[in-house]
Amino acid sequence: MQTIKFLDLQRITASFEPKLTTAVHKVLDSGWYLHGQETRLFEEEFAAFCHVSECIGVANGLDALYLTLQAKKDLCSWNDGDEVIVPAMTFIATAQAVVRAGLTPIFVDVTENALLSPSLIESVITSRTRAIVPVHLYGQTCDMDAIMKVADKYGLFVLEDAAQAHGGRVEGHTQRVGSLGHAAAFSFYPGKNLGALGDGGAVVSHDKILAERVRSLANYGAKEKYNHEYAGCNSRLDEIQAAILRVKLFRLDADNDKRRQIADLYRKIITNPAVKCLQHDSVYHIFPVFTANREALHQHLTEHGIQTLVHYPLAIHEQPCMQDYVVPGTSFPMAVKIARTELSLPISPVMTDDEVSAVINAVNSYTPL
Repeated sequence: MQTIKFLDLQRITASFEPKLTTAVHKVLDSGWYLHGQETRLFEEEFAAFCHVSECIGVANGLDALYLTLQAKKDLCSWNDGDEVIVPAMTFIATAQAVVRAGLTPIFVDVTENALLSPSLIESVITSRTRAIVPVHLYGQTCDMDAIMKVADKYGLFVLEDAAQAHGGRVEGHTQRVGSLGHAAAFSFYPGKNLGALGDGGAVVSHDKILAERVRSLANYGAKEKYNHEYAGCNSRLDEIQAAILRVKLFRLDADNDKRRQIADLYRKIITNPAVKCLQHDSVYHIFPVFTANREALHQHLTEHGIQTLVHYPLAIHEQPCMQDYVVPGTSFPMAVKIARTELSLPISPVMTDDEVSAVINAVNSYTPL
């Protein structure tokens, strides 16, 4: 029995050849491996792709979030412990970046689509609230109009966590994820829709002053070599990864369309009443389904040669490292429900029709215990 991988990175990489090899050899032959032409060109191209003016390549998605919050904290004189609103269902990096910047994460429950619930934001805003970090989880786009309306009312900074939503758009509009808030953070982890062959990340924004501070903080706090104005760190997108991302960016919209086609088939043909598919518009970094007995479905699919993963088995407020930030008496029932029932099916632009059919048939043949 052939195994259908959750994400076949080797096959995805091969689909870009020989362009990837050519791009890598070009960097090797140049003798310039950091802060060079490939990184500069990628920053320009990705900024244009996201419909913003500024892009700074950094080492990873966590750094992109942290550096943006730290830069804004410095520029606006936020105090240690000031509050940042984050969804209770997301990858841990969202909350860890807040803590790393010396700020306090305030958790808010999510909608049934696992996105930050705009209707719950105002109830947790205090005199110390400084920012909101909506997460475009699974590749969906948050209700940014509603979130920005609340942010504008209270003068809050909005940082999109776009690590899972490269190329996403507001449904019915031309605006892309990354241009919907005041700034956005991206990850180029290999499994992302736009993935490097190693770690990488980026900050995008229309705010030139914020972008300049992020760039300095990521370069040991220096605007120019050996002149360190701020206490920064070392967070770089290297030339090889930038060159690889430039090759992949050219095909991102087409690859996202392929993901949508697969997702449409999943939604239309998976008819098992014990399995609920996500219906929200998305670029489908993840295709989540929800079922009462996740382990039983996982085992069933494994027996049919289909790999699955969970995103994520714990809500943020349940993570051991976040216990100091949970307000006593608060609860996040939807985030917990998602954490207990979500299972991610294989989805990628290189899946074959036969593989998609095999996944659908296996899900439909599942009988709950």
